[in-house]
Amino acid sequence: MIGVRTTGPFTVRSVAVRSAAALLATVALATGCSATGGQDAPGEDSGTPRMTIGMVSHSGDGDTFWDIVQNGAQQAAAKDKVKFLYAHDKEGGQQAALIQSYIDQKVDGLIVTLAKPQAVKAVVRKAVARGIPVITINSGGEFSAAYGALTHIGQDESVAGRAVGDELNARRAKKVLCVIHEQGNVSLEDRCAGVRKAFRGTVENIDVDGTNAPNSQSSIEAKLQSDTSLDAIVTLGAPMAAISLKAKEEAGSRARIATFDLNSAVVKLLKAKDLSFAVDQQPFLQGYEAVDLLWLHKTNADVLGGGKPVLTGPALVTEKDVPKLTEYTGRGTR
Repeated sequence: MIGVRTTGPFTVRSVAVRSAAALLATVALATGCSATGGQDAPGEDSGTPRMTIGMVSHSGDGDTFWDIVQNGAQQAAAKDKVKFLYAHDKEGGQQAALIQSYIDQKVDGLIVTLAKPQAVKAVVRKAVARGIPVITINSGGEFSAAYGALTHIGQDESVAGRAVGDELNARRAKKVLCVIHEQGNVSLEDRCAGVRKAFRGTVENIDVDGTNAPNSQSSIEAKLQSDTSLDAIVTLGAPMAAISLKAKEEAGSRARIATFDLNSAVVKLLKAKDLSFAVDQQPFLQGYEAVDLLWLHKTNADVLGGGKPVLTGPALVTEKDVPKLTEYTGRGTR
């Protein structure tokens, strides 16, 4: 159920987060164990096991969201004295090959996304069968347990989509264009489906190539020109927000724009009121907690979630949240 809660300087409409207390406890425990940022504190055991952890994501080139995920993972790796490896490819077959390469390197843990779950299903199960613990993050959480992962860290995309639909209802929108920037990504499809489920008006999907900004802008612009009844645009990734704004301006449309995910550009657009709101799923936490939990699992047999996903979102943010968001996005943590 959607409610309003205040967290520090933020007023956030959010969905209750499973295992929130456990998530915070993990951060506190990990910080207490290595408060010196990776150096042995007085009295610590200098023989703390070192690990190599590999992460494979479905990111395309230039996706700022994954820079933030990596920042979180690298910060946890430095604290836990873990060697962190990262690779990405937007094609499912290449993701499977990258996971296999980490299996061949005999990494101590794997973090993977399941945006195209069938493409990586066999190789993820192979890693688990070989005794490599796997944590899934960000996408495809419904497949995580079946593939043998310890847990999934991210947001429930259907729930996030419904939260957006509810917010659009509150803002009296009538017809929404949902922009899918990566065809075949189950999480993006779930977001649009969630919007459609909660929204009382009409939702139309449009597929664009998120790695080709000019073509994406042209496709959105053409749609807005051909259908002037569209009064809202929902983009599913932060870089697409600015692209959609340009398309809107060129088309002479008055549609309001909302987006999933944050970066510094999105915060500037919120401040200028060019964006109505954004959905924050805290990517820094996804990277940080995945690395830290693999370390805790190795050193203390810890798990989180109790068989349920560890949710890092959604939270809806607006121009009211800009002052703090400006600080956090500037340092690459939000």
